[in-house]
Amino acid sequence: MRFSARFLGVMALCASLCSSVQLKAEGVADTLSAKGDIIKRGLSYGPLPVVAFDQNKGFQYGALLNIYDFGDGSYYPNVRQSWYIEASAYTKGSQQYVLSYDTKYLIPNVRFSAATCLLVEKMLDFYGFNGYESAYDEKVDATFYRMERVVPYAKADFIGSIIANRLYWEAGYHFKWFGLDNVTLEGDEELLGGKALYEKYQDWGIIGTDEAKGGRSSALRVGLIYDSRDFEPAPSKGVWAEAHAIVAPKALGTSESYYRYSATFRQYLPLAQDRLVFAYRLNYQGTFGNYAPFYVLPYYTYVGPGYDRDGFGGYRTTRGVLRNRVQALDVAMFNAEMRWKFYRTHLFKQNVYFALNGFADGTAAIRNYDTSYRGEDNAVERAMYDSFVNMDKEKLHLSAGGGLRIGINQNFIIAVDYGVPFDSRDGAGSLYINTGFLF
Repeated sequence: MRFSARFLGVMALCASLCSSVQLKAEGVADTLSAKGDIIKRGLSYGPLPVVAFDQNKGFQYGALLNIYDFGDGSYYPNVRQSWYIEASAYTKGSQQYVLSYDTKYLIPNVRFSAATCLLVEKMLDFYGFNGYESAYDEKVDATFYRMERVVPYAKADFIGSIIANRLYWEAGYHFKWFGLDNVTLEGDEELLGGKALYEKYQDWGIIGTDEAKGGRSSALRVGLIYDSRDFEPAPSKGVWAEAHAIVAPKALGTSESYYRYSATFRQYLPLAQDRLVFAYRLNYQGTFGNYAPFYVLPYYTYVGPGYDRDGFGGYRTTRGVLRNRVQALDVAMFNAEMRWKFYRTHLFKQNVYFALNGFADGTAAIRNYDTSYRGEDNAVERAMYDSFVNMDKEKLHLSAGGGLRIGINQNFIIAVDYGVPFDSRDGAGSLYINTGFLF
């Protein structure tokens, strides 16, 4: 199965190269920059078949499209505005539909980013809370660690300059509606009375009955950004740091008020100009007070282009570790990556480069979510609880791996990564096929 995923991934890369070179904007002659790049003008299209495999979700299939507007060419390699469109599904029922837009020129001196998504998860990972304190047995049927979730999501973010080309303010509005449900077990009727772990967390009182069905998150985000990167899609030097607070009171329409924060520091160190770069990211995401609805905890929150991703464990956070393996009130994460652009060329009048990357990722629960037993006074239920909750001491969840990047016209970047966790309690490794560098 994994061999098939790799084969299909290679086919997808080839198809995307052919497609993107055939859909270039016409009408303006190309010229060369001082670095030897072809100066791109007008619209450039980067289509990519979405082809991947996840052991628990099945094969992913669909398509995504990046559209870049280079204007008259004076912006290149930067763009005037860009769009991202994705529609994909998994053979076991999950679906995602994404439309996003980003521009620095629609509003004078303000960057505007908007996105709307619909995420349908028939087999969403749920391993409990607080990392290794929640037991995981890889021999148990994967459905036991699953739940259902549907999330319509919309956001609008604004970023403006305080000190030109360095310090910025950020503000945005993010809305999510969570529809949650249990899954039906197949083949594990003897385990926890035939119920999946998510349903047992309700029986044990860890997740309240009302909260277990979901709710609304209507939140404002405000913060600061320091950004000295030389080139946003693939930096070779500079610092990108940001911190924001999330304010979600009932007065805004949130089901249960909560207040959170996130701080991220990223640095890019050139070791051989822009051909060999060491990059790292440090993140701490926490909660003001001792409560937040459990369904907002998995998200790595974001202001600017893109949208929130979950969770701590998974492609956008800790590659190779089980998705959503770490959920807690406070979570820390790091990524360290060596990036080597080993070959550049012009292909069908497009600027193309190939890069390899090796990485090490890690995450850990820092402040625990309350998992105390609040169910019925029942010895059998309490024994079940004791066998799954507060098991081992939490420690760093580590993974490592490598990947390939293919960059087209500097902005459209095809990404293939494979990560393997150090501990079997975090899974057995994962292949990812997507776009862009991780950070």
